Parts: sequence; structure tokens; C-alpha cells
Amino acid sequence: MSDYLDDFSEEKSKTQVKRELHALVDLGERLTTLKPDLLNRLPLTDGLRRALADAPKHTANIARKRHILFIGKLMRDQDIDAILTLIDQLDASTRQYNERFHGLERWRDRLLGGDDAVLDSFVGDYPEADRQHLRQLIRQAQHEAAQSKPPAASRKIFKYIRELDEAKRGLR
Repeated sequence: MSDYLDDFSEEKSKTQVKRELHALVDLGERLTTLKPDLLNRLPLTDGLRRALADAPKHTANIARKRHILFIGKLMRDQDIDAILTLIDQLDASTRQYNERFHGLERWRDRLLGGDDAVLDSFVGDYPEADRQHLRQLIRQAQHEAAQSKPPAASRKIFKYIRELDEAKRGLR
């Protein structure tokens, strides 16, 4: 009797299969909203790339719905984990993106403290960082803070750190 139950426990229910297919359609619809440069970073097949490029052409409600279902069908042949990983890192509404963003803010705040050990630690984590450029930006930010000016250099530091992080993660 238990052998009989074990055989069925490995199979997916019809409901579970439908949920997974609906999730693929939703992911495909989400891909239609991404910018072309982000789509180029994703490991997609040529057919799916063409379908995503054609998506804006379908403006009628039923035509758009039918095209989204077609994209969902094409999503079955994709590496979903790789796509989700990249989207989670780029989508501002995800927890993973927010954690990365806050981590970069902490790096910026620690660098603005002016400690050379923090700068050495940052360059250790991001070896492609230009130490001299960072020191110059840090000095500018400290000077702006002392004179109660807007934090333009602090924003430049954050932008530079974010670019380094994206390059390290392969997002650029």
C-alpha cells in the first residue's frame, strides 16, 4: 500500500502544474516591461527575444493577452532560476535589491568616515576600484558636509560604488 502512495507523491497535481504555468506567464509579462539593455543580459532564446520585442506592437486587449500567453509558453524552455536571480537584483520592489542597496549605502557612510582601513577593506572587496578617485570624492563630500552644502559628492560616491557592485555582479 505504501509503495502505491509513494508512486503518486512524486507526481505533480494538475493544480500545481497550472500554478507553475501561470507563474511562467506572469514572469513573461514582467519581462515585457524590462528595458532592452536588461533583456540582453538575460539568458533567453532567440524566439523569446523576438516575442518580447514584438510585445509592444500588440495594443488590442485580446491580442496582447494572447501574445502574453505565447510568451508564457516560450518561457517553458528557459533557465527560470537565472532569469529570476537577475530580475530580483534589478527590480527595486524586491527584498534582494533593497538589501543590496542598503549595503551600498552603508559602504558609502563608512567611507565618508574617512578611515583608511575602511577604504582598504572596500578596495579589497572591489579590486577594480580607483583608490585615488575615491579619496578625492571622499574629501569633496567631507568638505561639502563641513560647509553645509548639498551632498553632491556623496551622491557621486554612491553612484560609483553602485557601478562597481553591478560590474562585480555582472549586471553591467
